[in-house]
Amino acid sequence: MSLIEIRPARPEDREAVLAFSTHTWEWGDYIEYVWDEWLHDPQGMLFVATSDGQPVGVGHMRMLTKTEAWLEGLRVDPAFRRQGVASALYDAQLADAMRRGATIARLITESTNTAAIRILERGFMRLVAAYVPMHALPVTTPSKSMYGIETPTLATAADIDDIINYLNVSNIFPAVGGLYYQGFIAFSITGELLKEKVAAQQIYLLRRWDRLDGLAIAEPHEGHRGKHLFIGYIDGTTESISLIAYALRTRLPELGLEGVSAHVPDLIMVRDAFTGAEYESDGQVFYTYERSLE
Repeated sequence: MSLIEIRPARPEDREAVLAFSTHTWEWGDYIEYVWDEWLHDPQGMLFVATSDGQPVGVGHMRMLTKTEAWLEGLRVDPAFRRQGVASALYDAQLADAMRRGATIARLITESTNTAAIRILERGFMRLVAAYVPMHALPVTTPSKSMYGIETPTLATAADIDDIINYLNVSNIFPAVGGLYYQGFIAFSITGELLKEKVAAQQIYLLRRWDRLDGLAIAEPHEGHRGKHLFIGYIDGTTESISLIAYALRTRLPELGLEGVSAHVPDLIMVRDAFTGAEYESDGQVFYTYERSLE
């Protein structure tokens, strides 16, 4: 077995890395599109694992905030799997995160990726959330059954305390690890994040019976589904979640967006709410893991 070494990536590593990471999934991989960004990331480090000087693994660590680290893009050449390459990259990512002041590290993996999950759990990562990607097209003619029913409105700075109080007694908030997703990256929902999202007009509130009954954090995003609205967090009863999810579909035309996507908590009541709002899923489930570095 050759000695595995971990070092920062270099521009000349690109071709070798893409040779083993281009066909990770049936549709390919995204490493080639983020290589330059990750290579020159001032808030992170792109690592490669080498064997006899040849790249056989890759992984990126980035600091999302002063204390939150995100691990992503870990790939290993199939010819070098089960030789400790992934574990060595994982350890290097964590060491760099701690050096930069991170107190917690997180990542996402598919629920079916049993090999990665074994490594993560051996490395003291714990499962904190599971979600199902779902998506829907715009509603151009709202259902007659929706007429006269309360619809969500954009939150203002005056709503911050109500939102925090609502989350403090929520059953969903702890079940999803208190996390908000931007695509395939998760952030802790803090008072600071809530203020930023309110200022950006990205928090929708549903008030019923003179009280807050549900909320969603959603922002425009451009990805493989085109320009769409991305729901990164949603909370409420089954009915209120369904009302919010449906109402956001009706807003898409005025926002100039082609569809809506959501990372839906893998909870029966929440999945049912989105299904009721006519969202679809391809059946995938993703796990979010985290590890305290303090």
